[in-house]
Amino acid sequence: MLADNTALQAQLRVKRRLYFVSAGAILAICLAHILLSGTVQPGPTLVQLIWSLCYVLLGVAIGEGWLAPWASGIAAGLVSISGVTGIIHFTGGPASPYFVTLVSAPLILALFTPDSRLPTLVCLGAMLGAVTVLNVLAGIPARTFLPQILTFVCIGSFGLYGGRTYRRLREAEKVAQEQRLHALEQLAESERLRLRAERERAEVERLVLVGQLASGVAHEVNNPLAFVKSNLHYLERELLEVDGSPDKAELRELLDETRQGVLRIQQIVTDLRRFAREGPASTEQGSAAEAIEEARRLASVRLRSLGEVVVDITPRLPEVLLGQRHLVQVLVNLLLNAADAVEEAVPPRRARIEVRARRVDGGVRVEVEDNGTGIPPEALPRLFEPFFTTKPPGKGTGLGLALCHEYVCRAGGSLTAENRPEGGARFVLTLKEVLEAAAAA
Repeated sequence: MLADNTALQAQLRVKRRLYFVSAGAILAICLAHILLSGTVQPGPTLVQLIWSLCYVLLGVAIGEGWLAPWASGIAAGLVSISGVTGIIHFTGGPASPYFVTLVSAPLILALFTPDSRLPTLVCLGAMLGAVTVLNVLAGIPARTFLPQILTFVCIGSFGLYGGRTYRRLREAEKVAQEQRLHALEQLAESERLRLRAERERAEVERLVLVGQLASGVAHEVNNPLAFVKSNLHYLERELLEVDGSPDKAELRELLDETRQGVLRIQQIVTDLRRFAREGPASTEQGSAAEAIEEARRLASVRLRSLGEVVVDITPRLPEVLLGQRHLVQVLVNLLLNAADAVEEAVPPRRARIEVRARRVDGGVRVEVEDNGTGIPPEALPRLFEPFFTTKPPGKGTGLGLALCHEYVCRAGGSLTAENRPEGGARFVLTLKEVLEAAAAA
């Protein structure tokens, strides 16, 4: 409603300006005629002054909202026909050089009021009436000026047809604009749904990882709980001994071992809860060294029974342009994939997974290697495609590496895979340094 009212006000301002400009043009023509001829013709001059005054009044009326746009168009047409008729009458009637201008009145009005057919129709009727009156006053027989009237009707019809064509074009443009807006709304809704599906897909994969880790968490937590419980039982028994006093050094050792067990449980639970908790998008910065340690702790519940994980991190690595939560998720994925690769290797072997982190030009390079059987050559080009997996049915979703690749590439880094010459697979993760990324932006 507000937009429609604003458009109407703008239209009224344009029409008001048009009437004022037209009034000024009529006065300028009158003045130029007087200067060029050197004489003042009372009749035509009076008609032009009244004509100009009527246009001024129409401009004021339309600006104040006293007249509707369609009504002002009719009034302007009648004023124009009356003014032209008066000038023709005072300058020779049908023989006047201005007689031909009568036929142009409906055409000009059609240009000024193309959104309405009524003013053009009224102006056309008034023009035919003026032609008839001028010819009758001049004593010209009807059969003489009737062909002239028919010709004027045909010419005036062009104005009606032009206005109709303009209205159709306006309606077609309006429909096209509405269709464009509808298409943009649909595009925005599709983008919103795509982003929502992307978030849900990432959440599903993260929960899949949590589920994979959860089975090992119970065993990992049970181990420290077992010796915490045993130590507490021993302390209780020693403190209740009546004869003799317990060995304080042994008690201190038991207490320290118990404290370490509790801290281990706390660390496992903290890591798992932080990893499972939904967080902000990966447009933050992260620490590769801290992420590697956290990912190793999370994956240790799975890797401890398979073999060893060797971590080699260069000191004082810079912060990288990838959020800590997503960085940990990428590394946990790579570690668990390495564990799966070694576990499925034939013949069976003890796992050796190496994680190296080095500073390179403009960022950090992280390598995760395993001693499994490697990646099939036909699978390498499709390894990061969504829903593609080399794992048996029910063991992989095909989303883990695709999401990791998406997170890393979105942050300006890269994630590639290759087979080691000595056997096994190598994943290379390259991330931009935060200061380097800020300078490039």
